[in-house]
This record gives sequence, structure tokens and C-alpha cells, in this order.
Amino acid sequence: MAETTTAVRTKGFRSAELGWPELHRIPRPPHRLPLLGDVLGANRRTPLQDSLRYARQLGPIYRRKAFNREFVFTWGADLVADLADETRFAKHVGLGVANLRPVAGDGLFTAYNHEPNWQLAHDVLAPGFSREAMEAYHPMMLAVAGRLTDAWDRELAAGRSVDVPGDMTKLTLETIARTGFGHDFGSFERDRPHPFVTAMVGTLTYAQRLNSVPFPALLRRAAQRNADDIAYLNRMVDDLVRARRAASGDGDLLDRMLETAHPETGERLSPENVRRQVITFLVAGHETTSGALSFALHYLSRHPEVAARARAEVDRVWGDAAMPGYDQVAKLRYVRRVLDESLRLWPTAPAFAREAVEDTVLAGKHPMRRGAWTLVLTPMLQRDPEVWGADADRFDPDRFDPKAVRSRPAHVFKPFGTGARACIGRQFALHEATLVLGLLLRRYELRADPGYRLSVTERLTLMPEGLRLHLERRTTAATATAAEEPAAVPESRCPVRGAGD
Repeated sequence: MAETTTAVRTKGFRSAELGWPELHRIPRPPHRLPLLGDVLGANRRTPLQDSLRYARQLGPIYRRKAFNREFVFTWGADLVADLADETRFAKHVGLGVANLRPVAGDGLFTAYNHEPNWQLAHDVLAPGFSREAMEAYHPMMLAVAGRLTDAWDRELAAGRSVDVPGDMTKLTLETIARTGFGHDFGSFERDRPHPFVTAMVGTLTYAQRLNSVPFPALLRRAAQRNADDIAYLNRMVDDLVRARRAASGDGDLLDRMLETAHPETGERLSPENVRRQVITFLVAGHETTSGALSFALHYLSRHPEVAARARAEVDRVWGDAAMPGYDQVAKLRYVRRVLDESLRLWPTAPAFAREAVEDTVLAGKHPMRRGAWTLVLTPMLQRDPEVWGADADRFDPDRFDPKAVRSRPAHVFKPFGTGARACIGRQFALHEATLVLGLLLRRYELRADPGYRLSVTERLTLMPEGLRLHLERRTTAATATAAEEPAAVPESRCPVRGAGD
């Protein structure tokens, strides 16, 4: 018998009962509490991992209610393949992403589909991720990686382990800041995270906390801290843009934002939208990649046979070249498999939402009204035993052997989202991460702490918590890296070092 529900819409949130006519057919957790919903056993710090637990219990589509909000979650391969149909479904700016709009507004990641600045920004910025542009970024990626290995060499000489998530965050922040905006945060010269990172983590954490309370007023003090964090991010980016307007650049992402008109309409990004796009790229351009690198290094340290095979590939492909060329990175096919397998198990952007653009029936089973939406749980999609096998939780890079990839259906590996609104910086992130893994494998043996057990921290994105590795410097002739001979980066690329510190 169908349950009696009351249609709820709160501050733009479209509760599931508004859009799913046969909601009662979708499983939900037992022991739903009046007013509170399905909160028994929930932990507000780990909502994604709670959702994965429910997914295993309830199957490829289920629903869950938190206070007055009901959500539908999907992860079955056939359901997600249908949701990828761009003629019937589009990106939905879900609750967690919408909570970031006070800071990112109509930036590429947080824009609603009807907002024109998304398409304008996408068309203006897409050439910034072409092959030609990527080749220009490569020397700067090498230079920043050299700062990382310098720092790790110092820790190794002092007999200390390295803070993997912290150092990967420094690396990826500096990489996107320098390649995209000509800015140097000086992250590796700091004892504590740059204030930008602190403010960014604060806004992401606050956005997630908003999902777990019935009334935002309960987070009054946290809301004030979030407002302060947003104000800092805005000031820092305004300083960066102001400095660029006063000096000439050389065609990076910021130059494109400031100078490039749409090739067909002649439109330009407004100053406010430029700010929002810069914040979007600085946050999204480093937060997810740092997580991906951190998970990959964790698995490499736990699987020495995989690390040895990847290291042998690096030595064979790069030889004794002091600095690998751009094309040599793409030849690290096994290293890329390691990265893909890490992203399969722990996609650092762990969900994306899709909404029906017309009345439809999902996978021929579940009616949806126009505007109805569902949250795709990427980690469960990518662990679906019907696709990935009974050992889907096991780390195995050979799942991404070309023959294995061809044998799987489409749309079962989605760490960068899907469709027209998928991550614009995908190739940038993959090149950077593959390059860095190659450089680190070439230079170090990675030793895990035997007492460490993987713990995942959630702040909309995912990151291994407390991960430290012990290093041993390799003694073979192939240990040279960009650290010994860093690529020269013109000073004009870093006109506002320290701005906003």
C-alpha cells in the first residue's frame, strides 16, 4: 500500500514525493522515525559512507528521508546508463552543490542549467584545455612537482614520514594557481596551510553540514565563519584579478576570462562571473585531484607488487631523461590504470545528480515527472558486482586493461560526472596526476605505516584522513626528476605572489 506523504519544497529543494509518482515502490531503510526520518545510525560527518552502507542493504535504487527532505539514490548500472541520456536528463544542482552557490554562484560547477553564463564560460574556456594549452602547462607542472620532491627529500633526510593529503593539496593548489592564474601561493614554504585552503575547507565543510540540519539557523556561529571564509576568498581573488588587469599575461585561463569574447555572440564574462569562475577553478581544480593522488599513493604503498610494476614502466618509458616530455606522460599506461582504479574505488567527487527534463520512465521501471531528480552514488556504481565482479571492492589496476574496458558496458565509470556538464578539466587533472605519480615512483620507494587503516574524511569531496608514508630514496640511475633541474617559469607568470596572504 502506498505511503501517505506531504509534498515538500524547501528553499528550492524538490523533495522526492513531488517527482516520483510511484515512490512507494522504491525501498527505504526500516525504522523511519516521525519528523526525523531515516536518521538511526547516521553520522553527520560521513553522509556519503552512510549512503554506501544503505545502498548495499537496499539495492540499486533506494530512498532516504532526513527531516522533511526525501532523496532518491541510484547506482545500478542500467539505471545510470539511462540517466546518461542527454535527451531526457540533465545535470541537477543538488543540495550540497547548491549550498556552494553563495561562494561560486553561476560558476561552471554550480550554475543552474538555465543560467546563460555556464555555456558562455564553457565556450570561452574550453580552448584552455586543448592539447596545445596542456603542452604549455606541462613545464609548470614539472616545476611545482620539483617543489614537492624537494620538500619530501627534506623530510626523508630528517627521518620523518610525509603528510600525503597535506602535500598533495599543496601540490595541486600551486599547479592550478600557476598554470591557470599566474599566481604562487608559496604553499611549500609554509608550516601551516595557506589561508585560501583553510577558507576553502571551511566552505566545503559548511556546505555539507547544511545537509544534515533541519534549520540553517541551528548553525548560526558556523554560518558567520562561512561568511568570513567567503569574504576572504572573494578578496583574494579580487586582488589576483586586479593585479592581472594591471599587468600583461600570456594566454592562461585568467586571460581568457578577462579578454576573450564568445566566438559567435561576442559576449564576455562579467567581472562578477570572472570572480566566480576563478574560485571554482581554484577549489575544484585542486581539491579533487589532491584526493585522487592521495588515494592512489595509499594503494601503491599497500600493494608493492603494483608499485613495482608501475615503477618499471616509468623507468622503461622515461629512461634517463631528467624531465619527461608531455607525450611521455600519456605513455604511462599502467600508471594511468593505477590512477583509474583508485578513482573507481574512491572517486573524490563521489556523486552527481540528474533530473528529468520531461516526464519519463527511468529504465522502463520508475516513472519520473519533469524536474524529478536522483543522486547517483558513483562509488557504488563503480563497485556494482554485476559489472565489476564479486571482488569489486578489491584494488586491481588490470580492470582498466583495454580488453577489460571494452568488455564492460558504457557509463559504469563516471568519476568526472556525465554529459555536457561533466568536468571541463578532466584531461588537465589526469595529466597532472599521472605525471606526479610517475615522478614519485621514479624517485621513491613508498612504505606504508603498518598500523594505518584507511579512513575517509568527507567535505563534499573525499580524502584519506591521516595518511602518512615513509620514503626510501631509490639508488638506481633513473632517480633524476624535475627537482634537480626545474623548468624555468617567467616571473611575469607570478605577479601577485602572496596576495591575500
